[in-house]
Amino acid sequence: MANIINLQTHTDKRGNLTVIEKITPFDIKRIFYIYGVDNSERGGHRHKKTIQAAICIQGSCIISNNNGKQKQDFILDKPSKCLILLPEDYHTMHNFTKDAILMVLASEYYDYNDYIFEDH
Repeated sequence: MANIINLQTHTDKRGNLTVIEKITPFDIKRIFYIYGVDNSERGGHRHKKTIQAAICIQGSCIISNNNGKQKQDFILDKPSKCLILLPEDYHTMHNFTKDAILMVLASEYYDYNDYIFEDH
């Protein structure tokens, strides 16, 4: 099941520094980010192999998840929150704020055949 992990963040008078190091349960092969989203829903799929780590580095969005046993909504509203999505997690991303930037780290290179578009 998808789960939130808190990224290590160092804060002082100069600002914040958040570290992504040794926290993903996979080696990172691909990074992409989504921004400038209107009121559309993104995602709408699960995977055969790919594990993902989603971080809203600016603004906020909601990721709705269904692993076939449980449905859950995750609010990504801090750049220190990281949502781990397993291959069986059918997910949609929505309610993006106008300034939202959602960065996703993936365990696999893009492969259309890895996508499953049917929900559970």
